Amino acid sequence: MNAAAALRSASGELAAAGCEAPRLDAEVLLADRLGVPRSRLHSEPELLLDPAVLEGFRAALQRRGGGREPVAYIVKRRDFRALELEVDPRALIPRPETEHLVEAALELPTGWRVLDVGTGCGAVALALAHERPDLELHGSDLSRSALELAAENSRRLGLPVRWHHADLLDGLEEPYQAVLANLPYVAEHERDSLAPEILRHEPHDALFAGADGLSAIRRLAAQLAVRTDVRLAALEVGAGQAGAVRRLLLDSGFDAVHSERDLAGIERVLVGERAAS
Repeated sequence: MNAAAALRSASGELAAAGCEAPRLDAEVLLADRLGVPRSRLHSEPELLLDPAVLEGFRAALQRRGGGREPVAYIVKRRDFRALELEVDPRALIPRPETEHLVEAALELPTGWRVLDVGTGCGAVALALAHERPDLELHGSDLSRSALELAAENSRRLGLPVRWHHADLLDGLEEPYQAVLANLPYVAEHERDSLAPEILRHEPHDALFAGADGLSAIRRLAAQLAVRTDVRLAALEVGAGQAGAVRRLLLDSGFDAVHSERDLAGIERVLVGERAAS
């Protein structure tokens, strides 16, 4: 069988299984099995597939279509800004919306110490270490397994970040000028509305945050109220949560709060700033 025929068959199979982007998924999975860029599948549609490649491709399709496992977990990597990160079920798969957290920190003053709270696979901290090497980057997470994944990415990419096992800011006593956080923000009542890829495979403790989705953010805001060393806080939020989070940041002593919208027009990141104490 050649690549074109395999992709036609696979796309139909994944579409029937309910996958949102069946052709793209099939191309990514086949390119991964072949060890080639996706562009080669377009330039060489008659490329013949040997039995071992077909067997591995079919196994990957079963995981994607039958089990609705995310493609990123199957191929074990995800692009995030200029980096290729290793990903697995120890942490959430980085989303494009989270790049706004990185952008919120790109103009920070030289040499600031920055903490990425709820770092997961390390995406935000590592992207900043790559793009702003003058900053002192730290990352924390309550999940030890997520921190292991972040540290693995840090070593592989050669990007220096200090990792901390912590529940939000608890026990982190050194001063930070900026805190960035992509915390759980899905409300419990939204559980059944999530795609199978998310609900079946991604870590629930990194997704759900109480009845309104704000329990983790509310706790962090309370901690920030007494951490006057933090001059800037940037928090990723869910759709419709910006107003409540803006009030939390203002009540925590930030002088001004603005939002960054994602490509869908949703207020996705709330940025609070305050003068030096």
